[in-house]
Amino acid sequence: MNDKNRTGCAGTASGCAVESLPKGTDESLAAFAKALAHPVRIQILRILARRTACVCGDIVNELPLAQSTVSEHLRILKAAGLILGEVSGPRVCYCIDSSALSLFKSLVEGLPSPKQTSIPAECQEAR
Repeated sequence: MNDKNRTGCAGTASGCAVESLPKGTDESLAAFAKALAHPVRIQILRILARRTACVCGDIVNELPLAQSTVSEHLRILKAAGLILGEVSGPRVCYCIDSSALSLFKSLVEGLPSPKQTSIPAECQEAR
């Protein structure tokens, strides 16, 4: 993966990327959605998006969670290919993989939109 796919990162990726996702678009969308299924992971993405460079250790200071908990959330996001992590001495620096985030957005946009006129009456009542 080249540097232009990253948001503010330098160096090489550490192995987990969009290419590691399942082949089909449904499987890819499901893998992204599963990784984003926890509010803390959404917060982490927002923290990383606000930065212009990789973040090393500062994420823990911005969340009311233990280091080990934050590390687990980062591991899940990295395994899904949504973030990149690079070893920098004793720390790992993280940044968003902008190409993966763009892919996720396009997969969500590709979901079918229900037509308002085709919603069965019993479903409308359940709203």
